[in-house]
Amino acid sequence: MDNIYLDYAATTPVDKRVVAAMQPYFNITFGNPSSTHRFGQQADTALEKSRREMAEFLGASPSEIIFTSSGSESDNLALRGTVFTARKKTGANRLLLSPVEHPAVQETARQLKDLHGFEVSFLTVDEYGKVSLGEIEAALQENTVLVSIMHANNEVGTLNPIKEIGEICQDRGVLFHTDAVQSAAHFPLDVKDLNVDLLSLGAHKFYGPKGVGALYVRTGTKINPMLTGGSQEFGIRASTQNIPLIVGMAKAFEQVQSEHQDRIDHLRPLRDNLIKRILSEIPSSQLTGHPEDRLPNHASFVIKDLDGNLLISVLDAAGFACSSGSACKTGDPEPSSVLTQLGYSPSWALGSLRIALGKDTTKEEIDAFLDILPESVQRVRELGS
Repeated sequence: MDNIYLDYAATTPVDKRVVAAMQPYFNITFGNPSSTHRFGQQADTALEKSRREMAEFLGASPSEIIFTSSGSESDNLALRGTVFTARKKTGANRLLLSPVEHPAVQETARQLKDLHGFEVSFLTVDEYGKVSLGEIEAALQENTVLVSIMHANNEVGTLNPIKEIGEICQDRGVLFHTDAVQSAAHFPLDVKDLNVDLLSLGAHKFYGPKGVGALYVRTGTKINPMLTGGSQEFGIRASTQNIPLIVGMAKAFEQVQSEHQDRIDHLRPLRDNLIKRILSEIPSSQLTGHPEDRLPNHASFVIKDLDGNLLISVLDAAGFACSSGSACKTGDPEPSSVLTQLGYSPSWALGSLRIALGKDTTKEEIDAFLDILPESVQRVRELGS
């Protein structure tokens, strides 16, 4: 059997239909969309068609879609772009986050605090990484400018009640942003139904190309540009748009939003079997994240007294690509901050394993992985003893 990829939460292969859609825009329809001649207008037509397609599946208006370079840039723009404007207008100076947000949110908030004087408050999360609606409602104050809660956690797969959080924020007149980078591959994302003001996406998580993302910005939400020097993206993000990647993102989003139920029906039984067998066959193993309210492709564990990074290397040598947590954290010898927030001690948290399945993952691949995992875990434990 060929090498088997089980790290779809880190990135996904570009769907062949997406590659085909992108191809002409590299060397045939290659104009700058800001140019007024025929080449430029052809590129601009593709840009605005992609914007309309993204908006349609988000339940948004095309003018509410801002193309960026990544989900991380979208997170940065959502936070930095809104808080300065809001503070100038109302004096509101406080951000409210969960402690298990992606670093693109946490580090941005930390810099806003350290360099610009914003107040940053962190909610608590339960043992699964989920926030409490009651705590959010109690934590909102007159000086709260923005709440940012991720839709699905990238490390442990837990889903948050975004729609209900949005209702609370709307009632209190507070801006609400969600990082939907992980969830976009699996769930419909109607921004009106979710009650969000801002929503971040990254194409490479749903079988699109790397290097392109999008930020939904609800009409009326005041947002300052982070990149200046041009009028692109309604004056919010200066830079010549990357038309091939934007076309690819729109195509990938159309596919994943249209096919999401079939993909869930394929993935969930594979995931559930994986979880059941690992918990029964690997001594001192625990599932991390919520047992039910989680991504349909996501199985994450902690294994006591195990070097998780060494296990990943052993599995890789055996032909299986997995992760010891977030792709942004892999290789870090320190326990994951997400797992420590969930209450795991270092003897557990250092032994993390994340297995994320893809739309083309097969039962045979999962069986092959499960056949070698117990032996691999035992080997790593022996090496560490």
